[in-house]
Amino acid sequence: MTENGADPNEPSAARARSKSAGVLSGWLDTFKTVFYAIILAVVVRTFAYEPFHIPSGSMIPTLLIGDYLFVSKFSYGYSKYSFPFGKGMFEGRVWETPPERGDVIVFKLPRDNETDYIKRLIGLPGDRIQMRDEVLFINNEAVERRPVDEYDYDYEDGFGLETVKVRQYVETLPNGVSYRIIEKSDRGTLDDTEVYVVPDGHYFFMGDNRDGSSDSRVLSNVGYVPVENLVGRAEVLFFSTDGTAKFWQVWKWPFATRFSRFGNFL
Repeated sequence: MTENGADPNEPSAARARSKSAGVLSGWLDTFKTVFYAIILAVVVRTFAYEPFHIPSGSMIPTLLIGDYLFVSKFSYGYSKYSFPFGKGMFEGRVWETPPERGDVIVFKLPRDNETDYIKRLIGLPGDRIQMRDEVLFINNEAVERRPVDEYDYDYEDGFGLETVKVRQYVETLPNGVSYRIIEKSDRGTLDDTEVYVVPDGHYFFMGDNRDGSSDSRVLSNVGYVPVENLVGRAEVLFFSTDGTAKFWQVWKWPFATRFSRFGNFL
């Protein structure tokens, strides 16, 4: 203490308190920024766009293993499967907009209502769907298809990766939607099927890799998909990798990344 009662350490103590308050305020601002960012991401992911990764080749040549895409959650309205923990919230869909034939759609597998599948919408409620000698029939009318250049198909044969050429077609649905499909064999187990009659409130899906897709043609696995199981419509690819680079192999990233697929719309 000085003669007049003043503490000579007071200015230093005041500066220390001010500095501590400033640090705390900075941490609070950072926390609030991160918190708001997380809330915004959850809202966007739930109500607008959700990213999905393609783990299988059932949609080759449209989608490749290692593709990453955005799915619009609002395209068909919302159901309990639109939300991360929405089971039991409500039944059916709200603000429903019916999907169009040919849309590439993510849906919950009816067998467990949990697994995400992505396929192309082929059959609408009331449609009669059948495969005859590889050709798709909708309501007893053959769907137009024309052959194009063969497709280089990579597959694991037990001894390593092998590339073979398979037949490729452009298929055009009755509403004019066109896309490419591949056929590896003319004797596939799903090249000749029964007639599937799509029930009301359900949809029929198929993969573009016709001999490499477990889809609505397999009633015991996928079958008819209820309307409430639709998650959203696939819109655009935002990233793609061929899988040859591990996460830590940074030096391989430029060679594993398929830059040509960035921004491709579906």
